[in-house]
Amino acid sequence: MKTVTISTLNKLKAAGEKFSCLTAYDATFSHQISSTGIEVILIGDSMGMVLQGHNSTLPVSVDDIAYHTQCVARGNQGALIMADMPFMSNASIEQLLLNAGKLMQAGAHMVKIEGEAWLAEGITELTRRGIPVCAHLGLTPQMVNQFGGYKVQGKTEAAAQAIISASQQLVDAGASVILLECVPTEVGRLVTEAVNVPVIGIGAGPYTDGQVLVLHDMLGITVGHTAKFVKNFMADARSIPEALSQYHQAVKAGTFPAEEHCFS
Repeated sequence: MKTVTISTLNKLKAAGEKFSCLTAYDATFSHQISSTGIEVILIGDSMGMVLQGHNSTLPVSVDDIAYHTQCVARGNQGALIMADMPFMSNASIEQLLLNAGKLMQAGAHMVKIEGEAWLAEGITELTRRGIPVCAHLGLTPQMVNQFGGYKVQGKTEAAAQAIISASQQLVDAGASVILLECVPTEVGRLVTEAVNVPVIGIGAGPYTDGQVLVLHDMLGITVGHTAKFVKNFMADARSIPEALSQYHQAVKAGTFPAEEHCFS
């Protein structure tokens, strides 16, 4: 697999080609995922739930993400590595810069930050220092207590417009990628059309440039509730590598997500 960069993702968007993203937390899965051709690996704070057994992502630390980023980087075969900025790691611009720098030194090629339009100042400061940023909008799990649970965002016209506007503002501030989680399909389409950078969706419909899932979810080993946007790719596969390949090909072909995985 050729090395995937931000330029690669931009070219795929320009050509109307889809790309896939999957979480990983160790060298073995990183090797398997990247060898399949999946373009982006996310070291997600989802590890708080799928690895550490917490009921949210909030307990995950920068050190946790940095350690698992190092593991993923060792097994990677050319995918772009994106590392999550965990809860309160960007409480100030100084903390944001120090923590993002730590993740880049651990092997990340990009950091992902959850929030809204107020992220603009921090994104500008990061990009000035050579740290590419993915801005995560919509359902941002670090805000779960404020949202009152894991709820679809952007369901009203005003809320949808706020997400679209925030996406534009954050791209103007320097964001290289937008990630949308749990928004109606139409919001996913409008954001993808409104910005000139790649948009990755998870529960954001089929019109985004890329799709991401949590590894454990797409392998069908989720503990507890399974989200509407999840598909178990192990159900029709004989092995984990085959399931990874089926996921990648389904995203590339545009057959995933299907209507049953989307929000209206």
